[in-house]
Amino acid sequence: MPALISVLIAITLSLLITRIATEALTLTGLSRTSARFQARSAFTGTGFSTAESEAIVRHPLRRRIIMWLMFLGNAGFITVISSLVLTFVSTSSPGDGLSRLLYLFIGIGILWLIATNRAFNRILTRLVRKALRRWTDLDLHDYARLLHLKGKYQVTEIEVDEDNWLANKKLKELRLTDEGIAVLGIERQDRIYIGAPYGDTCIYPGDILIVYGRKTALLELDVRLGGIEGEDAHQKAVAIHQKIQQKQNNYGERAVKQK
Repeated sequence: MPALISVLIAITLSLLITRIATEALTLTGLSRTSARFQARSAFTGTGFSTAESEAIVRHPLRRRIIMWLMFLGNAGFITVISSLVLTFVSTSSPGDGLSRLLYLFIGIGILWLIATNRAFNRILTRLVRKALRRWTDLDLHDYARLLHLKGKYQVTEIEVDEDNWLANKKLKELRLTDEGIAVLGIERQDRIYIGAPYGDTCIYPGDILIVYGRKTALLELDVRLGGIEGEDAHQKAVAIHQKIQQKQNNYGERAVKQK
């Protein structure tokens, strides 16, 4: 019986560890769905190769979380297997083995019901987040969710070349917001970073812009050349954004009328 209790304790700790890791990964910027998948994948040693996996490898804090999951997952797996072996090897009769198997299924069933209970999940999520907020310095926002980066929008870097349409112009001249593009920051060649630049900020060749907007618009802007061709591309991009805005406004008006 002690071995059976050890199995249930190990499973409980496994569920708790993956939950904590999920919240920790979420606080570093991963969406909750991706964080849950990566935490369970690392803990079980499955090792799926996805775009999120690459983002984790490049992120030092996420990488550290995954490394701990791998270590604890191996230890937990060994504990469960050894405890299961002891549970059924030490049985004195077939009836005793069946009763222990029944207790095991009942225990796992109870744990499953608790783990899938929404009210319990909400309470546990709050407790884990409070603990992480108090005892760690993890980022407390899920930027992928807040900026809808999984859809048509993304944050990316654009390196400005000399022949780029962006070069040697002030932000207010470019009117990128008319294209639905927001410049979040500028990194100069001397590594000076300008956060939330304003209209009079000039963009020079060699600058790296951190921009947010529709993926297709950002890709076009990255290769846009200067001169008349660039101005024509800007006007086309503005027209496309206006159409998108009109659709969004129409959708919003219909939603208000339906209420």
